[in-house]
Amino acid sequence: MMGTFSIVACDPIQGDWGVAVQSKFLAVGAVVPWAQAGAGAIATQSYANTSYGPEGLRLLAAGLSAEETLARLVAADEGREHRQVGMVDAAGRAAAFTGRECLAWAGHLVGPHYACQGNILVSAATVEAMAATFEATSGPLADRLLAALVAGQAAGGDRRGQQSAALLVVRERGGYGGFNDRYLDLRVDDHPQPIAELQRLLDLYRLYFDRTPEKDLLPLDEGLTREVQGMLQALGYYAGPQHGQYDAATRAALEVWAGVENLEERLLPDARLDPVVLAFLREQHRGHTVSAVQNS
Repeated sequence: MMGTFSIVACDPIQGDWGVAVQSKFLAVGAVVPWAQAGAGAIATQSYANTSYGPEGLRLLAAGLSAEETLARLVAADEGREHRQVGMVDAAGRAAAFTGRECLAWAGHLVGPHYACQGNILVSAATVEAMAATFEATSGPLADRLLAALVAGQAAGGDRRGQQSAALLVVRERGGYGGFNDRYLDLRVDDHPQPIAELQRLLDLYRLYFDRTPEKDLLPLDEGLTREVQGMLQALGYYAGPQHGQYDAATRAALEVWAGVENLEERLLPDARLDPVVLAFLREQHRGHTVSAVQNS
């Protein structure tokens, strides 16, 4: 793989590690990004040696620093001068390497909790813009990584153009259902504007899987429950009366609807409703009502 720019970084407060990458290459997300909660994150690119991913994470998980891990990987690789790699360890220490035979422009920048690297770029401006943007951006790690990617592309990016992009963030028990650390794993394998498409996917991810703060959750009182029952009834999920009691039948109908719409991760075990779920249900009900009127 050639012609790629990426950023590896961590958020030591939240406990997130991640990678964002773009390349004029099919399915870059299947090659470059590697991360493990509590260990670190790695981007391996430029005639990518994919063994850097699993082996690097093994060394990081064993307690080696990013510098030590990088030194071991590079020393053992006869093709090292063609490689480029960036990594960040469990403590947030970052390191990067750009081989002397990587195609120009090629280089990297390392800062606190991150490393930016790229090859076959228009100029050094890409990694400079990524680093500056990451440092200046606040919020969740995923947003900062994507902002850095957007800035890198705006500064020139891969001089061959765009094709694919990926965003990977890991967090302890952050995956679906809490069974693994794959908090966020989004890939755009082939698209004329992969970074913009990646942003669209991140927005969808937030819709389906983000957590609304406790203070903003809505109690399913009589009025709201009656409204939910009416909407679920109109959509064909609830057949009972609109009595305003959040009973087993209402809960079951809401769970079936949420499962169909992939919103089950936003349902709560008690008599409260996520306002994002309510807004989605209202919008779907509104569309159903308009359609029914138009077809009558």
